Amino acid sequence: MKKVDYLVIGSGIAGLTYSIKLAQHFLKEKKNVDIYVLSKVSEDETGTKYAQGGVAGVFDKNHDSFEKHIEDTLVCGDGLCNKNIVEIVVKEGPGMIEEIINWGTNFDKNNLGDYDLAKEGGHSENRIIHHKDITGWEIERALLEKVKQYKSIEILSHFFAIDLITEHHLGKELKRNESITCFGVYALDRNSKKIETILAKSTLLAAGGAGNIYQSTTNPVISTGDGVAMAYRAKAEIENMEFFQFHPTSLYNPDERPSFLISEAVRGFGGILKSRNNKEFMISYDERKSLAPRDITARAIDSELKMKGGDYVYLDVRETDLNKFKDHFPNITEKCKSIGIDIATDMIPVVPAAHYMCGGIKVDENSRTSISRLYACGECSSTGLHGANRLASNSLLEALVFANRSFYFSVSEIDNDWNVAVPNWNMEGTTHPKEWLIIDQAKKELQEIMSKYVGIVRSNSRLKKAKSRVNLLFKETQDEFAEHIPSRSVLELRNMINVAHLIIEQAIKRKENKGLHYNIDNFTS
Repeated sequence: MKKVDYLVIGSGIAGLTYSIKLAQHFLKEKKNVDIYVLSKVSEDETGTKYAQGGVAGVFDKNHDSFEKHIEDTLVCGDGLCNKNIVEIVVKEGPGMIEEIINWGTNFDKNNLGDYDLAKEGGHSENRIIHHKDITGWEIERALLEKVKQYKSIEILSHFFAIDLITEHHLGKELKRNESITCFGVYALDRNSKKIETILAKSTLLAAGGAGNIYQSTTNPVISTGDGVAMAYRAKAEIENMEFFQFHPTSLYNPDERPSFLISEAVRGFGGILKSRNNKEFMISYDERKSLAPRDITARAIDSELKMKGGDYVYLDVRETDLNKFKDHFPNITEKCKSIGIDIATDMIPVVPAAHYMCGGIKVDENSRTSISRLYACGECSSTGLHGANRLASNSLLEALVFANRSFYFSVSEIDNDWNVAVPNWNMEGTTHPKEWLIIDQAKKELQEIMSKYVGIVRSNSRLKKAKSRVNLLFKETQDEFAEHIPSRSVLELRNMINVAHLIIEQAIKRKENKGLHYNIDNFTS
């Protein structure tokens, strides 16, 4: 059994920012604390690392304003954003961006020495601060370097958090919406194959997204909804899971997983969406054309493919300033070249792919969940910022602001204690799976169900069919978890099924078309 002051699940932008803020605070206070950061794989393999576009923030006061950024966010969220939260994030965001710059993050500047601000779909002004087209990689690099300065932070790589420890593990039967406390987690040390009991005075879930419940996703393979699933099983409040964002432009390359993202900033740079007969089509769907928000653009592409056939549409960058394009998007340029696409003469084949989970663990303005001593931050949380559809490049901004806010609020948690008799994980009678094929097949089946029935466009009959098949899949795989020694494959499958169930249930309950949730039967019901 390990005892730690602060426990963080996830080593992306949210978890690392929170940890650094804690370490700085207690170093200044001359207090010795222990901060554990758990990563189920290597510490740099996170959703943050794969973010291309950048971070939205108001830096150009001559043309931009907080009011414009707030309005863009509210419009994109289709009436379901929490306006108070939007104002908090937009106004506090630039200060947090400046903070990670001071920690060593490099963002591109123009010839005048000002930040090279890009524009993306749904934004009325250029406000995306970026590092080429690998912004997330640069932020992850800088934060991991910063973490090394603090002895109080220990990153435990290849530690898979299995379940949150609550009164349930003390023999109490719990119901949702009653008083529950988090005492830490059970975690699988994937190197030793042992399950550790880690008690914490305060726990932050920063475990990222869940794109791998779909067949095609821009998320890394680690994004299996672990944070949301753990919180759900612990009876925390989960909301807005029906709003799963599909990025309109992933590179069409069927054999590749994850799908390679063609940043929305490419359209902000002048890229134009075209059908396979070289005709611009977005004007038929939205007056903003190729710069429409993601929900509208993804549905438009889906509609074009269904009406005209084919597996992809095109993104045309041939009329942009190609020298500047290659400088701004070197990673995208090189990726296209690697599969035989010359951006100077060829259009880029693109198709929507599962990208971002707008709902998640419900939190307040300080990242507090409905469970005492448990916080959530980043993509696994639902703050009220995104509403029914996330505005491009608001996600890293949200993670920074709420990591900071959860830090300020959780500082007082140091006064908690570990005076609780938590039993160790019981593996008696369990064995290693004899047939991994069963687990792999169940995962593929789940991805097929979600992609066919719970994708960009839904219907009552599709959702009903998805619910029935996922429930059956859950029953079939219950024994896999109960009878087998926990492994990454088994744990991820369990979490993916939990998250799929939540998306389906909340999609069925949503009787209006809002943002990312589009049900063809809502017009006739």
